[in-house]
Amino acid sequence: MTALQHVKLGTYYVVNMPEPDDFAFWRDRARQLVQCDVPPDRVAWVEPGATGSLFSHGDRRLPVPDDATAPVRASKRFMQLAQNAALHCDSQRFALLYRLLWRLQANPRLMEDRADLDVRRVEELDKTVRRDAHKMHAFVRFRLVENVDEPEALEHYVAWFEPEHHILRREAGFFVRRFANMRWSILTPSGSLHWDGEVLCEGPPAQKSDAPSGDPAEDLWRKYYASIFNPARLKIGAMLKEMPRKYWKNMPEAALIPELVAGAQKRESEMVSAGKLEFEERPETLAAIEKAIHACSKCPIGALDNRAVMGEGPDDADLMIVGEQPGDQEDLAGRPFVGPAGQVLDTALEVAGIARSSAYVTNTVKHFKYVQRGKRRLHQSPAAKEIDTCRWWQEAERAIVQPKLVLALGASAARGMLGKTVSVSKVRGAPMMLDDGSELWITVHPSYLLRLDGEARAEQERLFAADLAAVKVRLGQLAELEE
Repeated sequence: MTALQHVKLGTYYVVNMPEPDDFAFWRDRARQLVQCDVPPDRVAWVEPGATGSLFSHGDRRLPVPDDATAPVRASKRFMQLAQNAALHCDSQRFALLYRLLWRLQANPRLMEDRADLDVRRVEELDKTVRRDAHKMHAFVRFRLVENVDEPEALEHYVAWFEPEHHILRREAGFFVRRFANMRWSILTPSGSLHWDGEVLCEGPPAQKSDAPSGDPAEDLWRKYYASIFNPARLKIGAMLKEMPRKYWKNMPEAALIPELVAGAQKRESEMVSAGKLEFEERPETLAAIEKAIHACSKCPIGALDNRAVMGEGPDDADLMIVGEQPGDQEDLAGRPFVGPAGQVLDTALEVAGIARSSAYVTNTVKHFKYVQRGKRRLHQSPAAKEIDTCRWWQEAERAIVQPKLVLALGASAARGMLGKTVSVSKVRGAPMMLDDGSELWITVHPSYLLRLDGEARAEQERLFAADLAAVKVRLGQLAELEE
């Protein structure tokens, strides 16, 4: 660009923003300044009410370009990010946006450089503003205001919210569309919105005391919230991330959360007990278990066109190997681990020096869960409840075999042993004591290795071999302890 003659050398310019969220005003002034070749360090962007600017004595009369139609480069990505970033509360946001716009004139692909500090900063502002808008959509709570003077008037609902950024006017459309048939007001420390069912108006800033503290319907809402609170799915960290504590004070159900969280474990136990299935007396031999599982239909898998697959191996084996469920070939053959995953397991056991014939090999779930696709039966992973239901049979097998060490292959097998889901990558390679005194070792399922390629497969095969080698060593140590 060429500097225009009417731009004085060394002149500073001050742009007074009429509103803190007026992106259109910033865009027009920024275009004008770029067309006049005014560098970012010669411009101060001042928000309403701001004082003490280093450029307070700068020229408020912006230069006028000779050609107001001169092109100004601004990529689509920049415009998308800038419209959100302009709503951030950072006092330097308009200066940042102008600096980026200025640099885009010389480098049109600047926004593709994710390592650039300015690009990264504007992305952070954009993300923060979008999150603030999301929280406003989720956590605004309207309360009914009784109109004693006009009892026949349309019901009026009022909400108090404290946005972190200048999003109020931008998000007005969401609430107009969402609550088009309601008469409502949203009060915030920076301004207010009022909708009468036809016209949206803006109002002055408000205080929390201007909003009602509750209404009769909130008791019903709290009862509903308590009834749908599922303690079995409670993840406190995830809950606080999505619903930070600072929003709780405006949400009627939030008062129940500490008590519900404190009683979650008890309620989960009650839910589990209420959902338990009644089984017959536990069989005392493996043959009796095999006969019983063929007649089992206590979960949906048993109702499919399949057959139960019993474990196999010595009834006094020191090692018990537990997989997920039979596959297509296991269902047809009536034996565990005879398909592709079984071949991987056999090879790995041989390399580790473990004779499969000396181990008792079984599955957590006894029937093959699948979905029919033409003539093919495609494997489907069993659900947690199905694993928990079938756990009764696996415990019966373990009580009879009484192994010194149990090797669980995969997350489903681990849940069948522990009654809860664990991360295989976090617990593999180390023993866990079970209630009967045996040791549980967890590793991946051989079918996992079959789904990998290249270096990833080679690395996981190495880890799998190391896990089996550790099991072999531990079996030897346990045998020595008995001598």
